[in-house]
Amino acid sequence: MLKLILTGVWVCAVTLGSVYFSMQSASAPAVPDGEAARRASEQYVPGEMITIPVIREGSVQGYFLTKLSFSATKEGINNLRAPLRQMVTDELYDLLVGSKFIDVADTGTFDLPTFKTTVKDGLNKKLGDEVITEVLVEQLEYLTKDDVKRVANSQNVPRQKPVPIVDKNGNVASDRLPEGAVKASSTH
Repeated sequence: MLKLILTGVWVCAVTLGSVYFSMQSASAPAVPDGEAARRASEQYVPGEMITIPVIREGSVQGYFLTKLSFSATKEGINNLRAPLRQMVTDELYDLLVGSKFIDVADTGTFDLPTFKTTVKDGLNKKLGDEVITEVLVEQLEYLTKDDVKRVANSQNVPRQKPVPIVDKNGNVASDRLPEGAVKASSTH
């Protein structure tokens, strides 16, 4: 009987110890005060899915499907003369239609960090201030003109998936919004 009681106490002690250590290791990492203040002054703005034509030699060769989201300063958003989403969509067309950012024939030259920086700088230039602090690429894919035509004609041909764009470092453009930002932005 004494062995049974000691075994039960030992099992409880091991269980409590493992729970204690797992809770200690699962605690959130400490965020520096400067980083916390920066995050508090920013707001995540989910982007819209847009389709940008790839124009070469005077004709449309295919389409980029892209969804970019942004981290922007709250003060900058409040000072805008038009809604941020519409201004972003307009600027993305200005930046990307006919540009050589992404060469579909040679995707090995695509550089995702440079693409993000160029989009951010172009948007901030159009907005007239440092409003956009970060660009998040949620989706960046390419559809050929033939794929679009086949889908539009409802042909009974198996549909090919869009081709994800991979940069020269092997990174796929698929940033995710922080979980808290998705919930916060869906209420606005």
